[in-house]
Amino acid sequence: MAVEDYQGDIEMCCWCSACKFIPLQKVKGVQHSYACPSIAKYNFHAYSGSGRLQIAKEMLKSGFQYNDKLLHIVYNCQMCGACDVSCKYAMDMEVLLPINEFRIRCVKDGHTNPALDKVITGLRKQGTMMPGAKGKRAAWAEGLDLKDATKEKVDMLYHVGCLTSYDKEMQKLARATVRILQKAGVDFGIATDGETCCGGRAYQMGYKEDFLNQAKKNMALIKKAGIKTLVTGCADGYQAFKVLYDKYNLKGDLEVLHITEYLARLIKEGKLKLNKKVDLNVTYHDPCYLGRLGEPWIHWEGKRVPGHRFIFEPPKIYRRGTNGVYAPPREVLMSIPGLKLAEMDRIKEYSWCCGAGGGVNESNPDFATWTAKKRIEEAESTGAEAIVSACPWCEKNLSETIKENGGRLKVYDIVELVEKAI
Repeated sequence: MAVEDYQGDIEMCCWCSACKFIPLQKVKGVQHSYACPSIAKYNFHAYSGSGRLQIAKEMLKSGFQYNDKLLHIVYNCQMCGACDVSCKYAMDMEVLLPINEFRIRCVKDGHTNPALDKVITGLRKQGTMMPGAKGKRAAWAEGLDLKDATKEKVDMLYHVGCLTSYDKEMQKLARATVRILQKAGVDFGIATDGETCCGGRAYQMGYKEDFLNQAKKNMALIKKAGIKTLVTGCADGYQAFKVLYDKYNLKGDLEVLHITEYLARLIKEGKLKLNKKVDLNVTYHDPCYLGRLGEPWIHWEGKRVPGHRFIFEPPKIYRRGTNGVYAPPREVLMSIPGLKLAEMDRIKEYSWCCGAGGGVNESNPDFATWTAKKRIEEAESTGAEAIVSACPWCEKNLSETIKENGGRLKVYDIVELVEKAI
């Protein structure tokens, strides 16, 4: 697909501004009514989903011409998909897909962002989205006596992810996950130093070919090792393996689960018992790439009925974000004795982004921090002591923003709280 393939969707946009806000029926107050961080921050229509579609419309009509202002609009988007699901509350049209294809076109035409180029150079050299990463990828696992899934037969592959593998602070999540799985008696392994980036964040940044290269490498390793089930604690990785690989017909019959889905399964089967009390009032942050963008891909083949912009044969089914991973994280949290959950105003498919996605964290850290601050303020309004999530990138951006601004909230991953409870 290319941006040209979404011309019908682009022309369908009627500038109604539904993409800027969560649906009116879901609004609980003006303070938490915005859906899109980009329009909320820059307050100019071009930075909204609709604005980006209007730019693409003119580009398709007059030719692709670039300038610095245009590229600022293109790259200051977390690709969080909030505009897409808000529009689809009432409309049948694609918003995020053409925006993503527009960014891919910018990269293809050589109009990239220097900060993102640096990240992708690191990916090509080291197989990770952590530029300048030092040491072995599986150094965090030393002393844990883990199976190498590329050499030994295992029931499940634990894909750790770039950030959790290399970031010293986030490595605790990998170790906690391993101890929980061992406690539950799961036969699993890791790909050790053979693990490589899923490519998902490269796709968000517009580097489609680099994403496809990583996807092919991963699936070659998985098929060679005979892996049938893959579990990851990274929301970006989950969306890449589960949704994007399927979109490009690379996933095959691989079962892809987020760690929260797998933990919920272990708890229901009685293989994992949470007996220790954790007295904590928390609120849960839905990661974009686990929630609305973690919804399974829908394969559709058909044609637009001639003379009609939006009548298809057979009828086209739209992904509206409602089938993302929402219940399992909450089920796990509510299984922890003593823990109390207070929900924020914007949750599930209408969750506000943490700010770390779409390359914004790398290209415009100030915007990423601004977005995180808005989410932290919303979390504080619940009266919670801690904000809990299921994505290392979310946790890192939220934690660093709280540290910089002296906030009172603690930040946890669900696996940290599960480990406390066992």
